Amino acid sequence: MPTSKLTSRGQTTIPKRIREALGLQPGDRVEFTLKEDRVLLRRAGADLSSLDGMLGHLGQEPVSIEDMNEAIQESASETVRAPEAGGGEA
Repeated sequence: MPTSKLTSRGQTTIPKRIREALGLQPGDRVEFTLKEDRVLLRRAGADLSSLDGMLGHLGQEPVSIEDMNEAIQESASETVRAPEAGGGEA
């Protein structure tokens, strides 16, 4: 079992085997979870739910998925244009 020594500043090095198993690179963030007498360590950052509400609604009402789909459809139909009259090949 890999071990690591705690410094007087509360710092430690994550053993290489653990870093490799978690795919950790310099600068990555890790998350610690306390479960009874155990500490779970995992790579942080993949869960986007923590970003929910971060920007608020910027003064606007929320938009439904249906409204978004309708806006996309309208924009797509405006983008597709019929060939100009008289300019096409015969």
